[in-house]
Amino acid sequence: MGKMDGKVALITGGASGLGAEDARVLAREGASVVITDIQSEVGRALADEIGNALYLDHDVRDAGRWAEVVAETVQRFGRLDTLVNNAGLVKFGTVEEQGPEDFRLLVDVMLTGTYLGCQAAIPHMSKDGSGSIINIASVAGLKGISSIPAYSAAKAGIIGLTRSVAVHCRELNYRIRVNALAPGGIVTPMTAQALAELPEGSAGLEQTVNHGMGQPSDIANMVLYLASDDGRHITGTTITIDNGETME
Repeated sequence: MGKMDGKVALITGGASGLGAEDARVLAREGASVVITDIQSEVGRALADEIGNALYLDHDVRDAGRWAEVVAETVQRFGRLDTLVNNAGLVKFGTVEEQGPEDFRLLVDVMLTGTYLGCQAAIPHMSKDGSGSIINIASVAGLKGISSIPAYSAAKAGIIGLTRSVAVHCRELNYRIRVNALAPGGIVTPMTAQALAELPEGSAGLEQTVNHGMGQPSDIANMVLYLASDDGRHITGTTITIDNGETME
């Protein structure tokens, strides 16, 4: 028996990186998985690889598309137990350098996208105690990083949003758990591209030397824990997975 047998998980930004590993791990434990992204070709290939999976094109900034994605998930698999709000991107630039367009884009994709996901999913999520929303935040939402103010603001917002949504679900006795994960540096295509853009001696590069880079499985295994019955007594919290980076 897998830990996710009979459960259905929806993962945004699921075509590559952290989201793809989440999809593989949850499916390996028995979940039916819906992968959403804007990387159509890669996402469909992953769904074919996994087997009991569905890929859907999905811009997480679009409230109408959220309603369609959740409806199609429930129609295809009969229920929705787990939502992983994982879609994200990063653009560098200090508060003096970064333009308002980039700031709005990052906040819209990560913070607004997470908000819309919770709003769309909660009415359709299982209320039998298996409901679990997992929002992917970052250590950037917990500490100051001068080169990514928009990313940091969006991820800090996700942490606050997570607490509010968890309280809402508890007040209404929905039996839906809501938690956030705050990873440090993880080896993903997005991180590799971001690090390649940083100048020598930057804080981001120092982090990789001082704390190392985690693997996507380090995050996916915690996603599995929170999505499964193992995490039944955890809600409203942010779990940091950063090899001690935020201790400093």
